[in-house]
Amino acid sequence: MVDDKKLLLADGDEADNWEEMTVETEGERLDSYLAGLPLEYSRARWQKMIKDEQVLRNGKPTKSSVVLQKDDVIAYQIPPVEMLELTPENIPLDIVYEDSDLLVVNKPQGMVVHPAAGNYHGTLVNALLYAISDLSGINGVIRPGIVHRIDKDTSGLLVVAKNDKAHLALSEQLKDHTMARVYYAIVHGVMGEPGGVIDAPIGRHAVQRKKMAVDTKNGKPAITHYRVLERFTNYSLLELKLETGRTHQIRVHLSYLGNPVAGDPLYGPKKNPLGLAGQALHAKEISFIHPTSKEKMTVTCDLPDYFMEALEQLRKER
Repeated sequence: MVDDKKLLLADGDEADNWEEMTVETEGERLDSYLAGLPLEYSRARWQKMIKDEQVLRNGKPTKSSVVLQKDDVIAYQIPPVEMLELTPENIPLDIVYEDSDLLVVNKPQGMVVHPAAGNYHGTLVNALLYAISDLSGINGVIRPGIVHRIDKDTSGLLVVAKNDKAHLALSEQLKDHTMARVYYAIVHGVMGEPGGVIDAPIGRHAVQRKKMAVDTKNGKPAITHYRVLERFTNYSLLELKLETGRTHQIRVHLSYLGNPVAGDPLYGPKKNPLGLAGQALHAKEISFIHPTSKEKMTVTCDLPDYFMEALEQLRKER
């Protein structure tokens, strides 16, 4: 990413609000490459942005059909945030803890955390706007109160800030890794070791741009601690603790070990014998320092029904 989101164009002018990346492979059309980025923009939308010179190749305007070469530098101008009037929706929320500064929500599997292109309803934010009258505004209209997120098909605990002071304090803990998060996962394979540490940097997948991957050359540091809680015929139940918080970290690390999360449509096998709607990954515990009282808080929740049903099935088959 360009520092301060400024880009020095070929004519020497500075342009604001740009993102930049270096191509690591070659032979793919520009519009196809961009459509694979995790931005939920369609290929047609990218083609229009390219035509409007909102995408540059090596600092110059280009065409959608250009074939990329290794080490090409691609920059695109981030569209301004769409000012939305998000609709509060009466969606049931499982609020595990709440006070005047924050709340901790147990998000169900299948719920998106915040609105995105083509998905402005049924999100956690829509539900929060209905249930809570005051939320932090630091992350803007689309993410009110949202300090961190978990994937759509990952269930479990999220902390939400009600005011900017709490939001800043919690974000700092997330940044310096003092906010502790514990996950449970059902994974493929019978893991022999009682536990271990996965220390493998993570970056964007070189070819499949919607995926992350272990990248020892360009990835960012990523550390996951795991412990085997129970073994089944072809699966294991793990407890996992994050030392860092990279995108898809647990899912990428476990796939890298050869033990992908059961039901994971992106990093796991296509066959889904347990009939899961998504990955069997649940954020079961979260610990942090309360922004006002300065006391350490630990909030936990039970495993959800979909997770328990999968465990019961595995125990019967053992």
